[in-house]
Amino acid sequence: MPTVHQLPIRTEAVTLGVAVAAFLDTFSRPEQSGTRRTYADVLTQLLRSPLPRTDPVSVLDHPALAAELTDWFTQRWGAAGPATWNRNLACLRSACTYWRTQHWITGDPTAGLARAKLPPARARARSRTAVADLLARPELALRERTLWALLYESAARTQEVLLLDVADLDRPNRRAVVRRKGGAIDEITWQTRTARLLARHLAGRARGPVFLTDRAARVQLATTDLDPDTGRARLSYRRAAELFTQASGGWTLHDLRHSALTHAAEDGMPTPMLMTKSGHASIRTLSRYSRPSVDALARWHDQRDIAGRRQL
Repeated sequence: MPTVHQLPIRTEAVTLGVAVAAFLDTFSRPEQSGTRRTYADVLTQLLRSPLPRTDPVSVLDHPALAAELTDWFTQRWGAAGPATWNRNLACLRSACTYWRTQHWITGDPTAGLARAKLPPARARARSRTAVADLLARPELALRERTLWALLYESAARTQEVLLLDVADLDRPNRRAVVRRKGGAIDEITWQTRTARLLARHLAGRARGPVFLTDRAARVQLATTDLDPDTGRARLSYRRAAELFTQASGGWTLHDLRHSALTHAAEDGMPTPMLMTKSGHASIRTLSRYSRPSVDALARWHDQRDIAGRRQL
């Protein structure tokens, strides 16, 4: 019987540029567009680094090149906040993991980089009054008022809502089908305010993305991300976040989700229902949202302030 020899895998032709492109191509589904954009931002910076994009990606297995990668990453994002550092490091490590599965590298060139310690995030829940005031501002564009109300009332993730098409909405029953983080299919619900805003926002429209850009797309996009009647594109997370932060004075879109879940927990919503509302599969990950706010603590004290009542 002849002896079978495994041929060596040729990695010399797989350049850093080709490896980056191959990794980004793994994010091809519509719900992955935000992840792909984030990863592309980081890896584009890598291609502009001193590491030669035309060299084989396998050079990252060399200790000197791995050290150069560590130095570059630290210089590029060392002054950034812990969340930014960790997010970008996760992007780089995900790419390296993919390259190892393709046998283009064998080691971990990010081993010299450690995750930053995050401070406890305890101020993400905004007060009910602050949220109500923001959503009631008459000078806001209808699209923004509708999006923000839907995010708060449904407690859905921003990307889940931005990926909604008109056909996904069951407006009479105030619900919609969404794809959750991780790909699970689920439903979200909303209340009267959002229902009324949606009716105005979607007047005359029966198809295409729910939330659109102001102008027609200038570049070629997937047909699923275009309104066939106007040529306008699906509103991007980046643009939505930019508009919200400007209008709110520094909040993030995630603050709406965090606030909604915190307020629901304060109102006594049972944990199983909170998990249905949030889309969480684990009580542990839900727990940071259900921590009562300082406003709730103050109300609790006021209701039990015996000395204060005796003075009345």
